[in-house]
Amino acid sequence: MKTKFNSFLLLCVAAVLLALSSCRKDNNFSPTAPTPSPDVPNRQLGTSAIPAGFKVVGYLPSWAGAVNQVQYSKLTHINYAFVIPNGSGGLGAIDNVSKLQSLVSTAHANGVKVSISIGGWNNGDDSGFESLAANSGTRTTFVNNVLNMVNQYNLDGADIDWEYPNDGASANNYSALMQQLSTALHNQGKLLTAAVISSDGSSINANVFGYVDFLNLMAYDGDGPNHSPYSLAQTSLNYWIGRGLPKAKAILGVPFYGREPYTSYADILAGGGSPNSDTWNGIGYNGIPTIKSKTSLALSQGGGIMIWELSQDATGANSLLSAIYDQLSGGTTPPTGSNPPIGSVISLKGFNNAYVSGENGAQAMTCTRTTAGDWEHFTVIDAGGGKISLRSMGKYVSSENGTQAITCNRTTASDWEKFDWVATSDGKVTLRGNNGKFISSENGTQAMTCTRATASGWEAFTVGN
Repeated sequence: MKTKFNSFLLLCVAAVLLALSSCRKDNNFSPTAPTPSPDVPNRQLGTSAIPAGFKVVGYLPSWAGAVNQVQYSKLTHINYAFVIPNGSGGLGAIDNVSKLQSLVSTAHANGVKVSISIGGWNNGDDSGFESLAANSGTRTTFVNNVLNMVNQYNLDGADIDWEYPNDGASANNYSALMQQLSTALHNQGKLLTAAVISSDGSSINANVFGYVDFLNLMAYDGDGPNHSPYSLAQTSLNYWIGRGLPKAKAILGVPFYGREPYTSYADILAGGGSPNSDTWNGIGYNGIPTIKSKTSLALSQGGGIMIWELSQDATGANSLLSAIYDQLSGGTTPPTGSNPPIGSVISLKGFNNAYVSGENGAQAMTCTRTTAGDWEHFTVIDAGGGKISLRSMGKYVSSENGTQAITCNRTTASDWEKFDWVATSDGKVTLRGNNGKFISSENGTQAMTCTRATASGWEAFTVGN
């Protein structure tokens, strides 16, 4: 699923991969007669924290993670990674078969669907896909082998992770392969999904959108100090939906790891990183506030959220999967006392009973909205030293040091983007900037400011979800 494996990861798993490669020398998968897939108990997703129709997809690799540690109640789908195809249409053997079998039975008992993920980064070698897809005969062989594997192991579908087709003939071959897989799998009530690059995926023809149940958008491994910022999530959803992918089929990918070097979220925390930050020792990752913000984005603009990968999560209160689940449930009512709700996504309602808006960073902030949409929600970030920052749509609120109307357009949080969270006696909150002045709603009559020496009604806000 990962678009790149760096040397750090390769060194860690080299021995395992070498051992597994011996299983893959058998190019033709020849299962015994398939047995019918048992019915997965129908879990009405709308009755849990997961809204009906929204998908929470977690990848579980064969080489990492224990079946009994998966938080099944917080997932809808699990993809078991990976099986490697070859140019003749064969499939390599499944690594750790007993783990897959245990996963399927446990997941099904919890109403979670399991697919086999085929391909992966594979050190950038997609020659198996390129060869098999270029010929109608080997495409048919591949489709039959996939269908047999799905049936033999009582799976719910297949996830194609070809990284990546090229433009031209390769793209057309990919479409032909996906069309044939779609027909074969859907005729048996099985799922077909695929993992795709975050954006600029011109080699995925638009006709593929109709063949798949959904696409997993790999919105990570980008350039810059953080490989998966909120802005990349926005770009990815905008790109694919803009090309015609139905919103319900756009599943936003999030990383449970940081880089460089490649380090699991759990190991980042074990080394001293904060669950409420996005950087540690030069490693960029997604902490709880960013994961919650991306969950809200996926909920409003996509059809689900996808995780690479489940074994890299922390446990307990620091779990990123739990943060996703909490955000989908709306979270608990944020406290309005002296302790700010770090990691929560909140709204702020002014004295005029209107909501504060970040205005998507396009203009000065206002307090005039009658309802709270994406621009009117803010993630509370721990800014250190007892202060907080507020982030909306990937940008930070700035006091502008009181020299002009406040904005929400800063990509990083410096002193002007840090505030004291000051509770009032009636359960509201005021925000004091680094200039010692309070943010004012200006009662909605003009752009908001951070110039008030004292806090009265216009400077107090009701905190909501």
